Parts: sequence; structure tokens; C-alpha cells
Amino acid sequence: MATVELRFSALPEHVRTARLVAAAVARRAGVDEAVLDEVRLAVGEACTRAVGLHQHGGISAPVRVLLIEEEKQFSIEVGDEAPHAPVRARPAGEVLGDADAETEEDEMGLAVISGLVDDVEVSAGESGGSIRMRWPTTPPAALFT
Repeated sequence: MATVELRFSALPEHVRTARLVAAAVARRAGVDEAVLDEVRLAVGEACTRAVGLHQHGGISAPVRVLLIEEEKQFSIEVGDEAPHAPVRARPAGEVLGDADAETEEDEMGLAVISGLVDDVEVSAGESGGSIRMRWPTTPPAALFT
């Protein structure tokens, strides 16, 4: 099992670098070429979400991205250190406040990721959260047959 760890300051300009690194490592791990655009988009969405959470919360810790190559799958985990409050139900017609609008934007980002990736796990707590995404890999073709 090979792992690449990337940490970057919570600045939007670093999200592009994370996307490029994720796509390159995914390609090397054996993720199908047809899926690489989805990898890029999902990682970009997850990293943008983490950057926003860090900036809004005034958190100076870096965003972390783990790229994990396993035998038959490739995983990417994007982690933040922002405290996550439990989501509360909102009555129909209630006007959104700033915090609610941010929650709705966060939920939209998670919906986009779920639409791009079949295997997604989201965890969140008081000490931060993570989004773990998985894709199947194909073994490299034999050099000599």
C-alpha cells in the first residue's frame, strides 16, 4: 500500500495543485482514464470545501489530502480541522441566516461530490472532518505475454 500525503495552506490557489497531484497519482495507481476528470472535480470540490471551512473558522492549520493506493482500489481522503456542528432540520419557509447559507452551500458541495463518486464516506466532529472517496483500479498489463 503506497500513500502520498499532501498538506497545503487553506488558500483557494492551492486547490488546483491538489487536483493535479490527485489526478497524476490516480493515473499511476490504475484508475481508468475515463474517470480521471471525475477524480479531479471531486478532489477540487472537497478541497474547496475544506479551504472554505478553514477560512471561515479562522483555522491556520493546513488542509490535508491523503492519496492511498491499495491492491484493487484508490482512495483520496481530504481532511479539515474545522469543528462541525450537527445539522438541524429547518422548517419550510424559514429565512436563511449567514450560518444557514454556509450550511446549505456545504451540503451542495457534498451533493456534487456524491454525484461524481460512487463510494464516498463523510465524517465530521468537533475536531474536524474528512471526505474519503474511493475508485476501483485495474492491475497494470503484463509487459510480456
